[in-house]
Amino acid sequence: MQGPVYFDIAHMLAGGLVLVSMMMLYQDRLYALLNVFALHSLLLTLSVAWQAFIQGAPHLYVTAAIALIFKVVVIPVALHHMIRKLGIHREIETVVGIGATMLAGIGLVALSIVVMLRVTPEADPLTREDLAFALSVLLLGLLIMVTRRNAVSQVVGFMSLENGLVLAAAGAKGMPLVVEISVAFSILIAFIVIGVFLFRIRERFDTVDVRALDDVRGRRRK
Repeated sequence: MQGPVYFDIAHMLAGGLVLVSMMMLYQDRLYALLNVFALHSLLLTLSVAWQAFIQGAPHLYVTAAIALIFKVVVIPVALHHMIRKLGIHREIETVVGIGATMLAGIGLVALSIVVMLRVTPEADPLTREDLAFALSVLLLGLLIMVTRRNAVSQVVGFMSLENGLVLAAAGAKGMPLVVEISVAFSILIAFIVIGVFLFRIRERFDTVDVRALDDVRGRRRK
């Protein structure tokens, strides 16, 4: 199903993901970051469901349902519980200032659009632009990971990055259902492992700030 209105809605949802990714860069408290990530995943759910509708691809509805259940509800709630359980410091420490991070994010979005539109001149217009948005989301998720010191916020950055991959796959006419389910369960397993890992960090170092790990490693080298 094609038409200007369908394109506009798809672009609005994909562009909304980029905007919410920028909002995540701005957050300086863990609870706020988790709430914004839930909004990010909700927009991903709507975007994938809309792609399923306009492409006539019912298997993408399953992808949307997985994102809704796990990324909008289960994972944010579990991370909220983890923060309370571990007594994690709720302010996010950054490697660089918020202003510099936001400027870097704007630069990455511009770079993504320029690169993707140049390398896909023959592709369908909807696919080209959605892939540009997806690359922006992916790079912004990576930026969140490298500019945050707190392990939980880095986990959120990783999951935001994965949202960009799902958006790209949906925009590029979807991917086989078996691959989607495999990816979803792999992410769920990784989340469980990360949860156990965070508990072990807290138990061993009394913090989840990754600088503590660097300090310990430095002392051992000496």
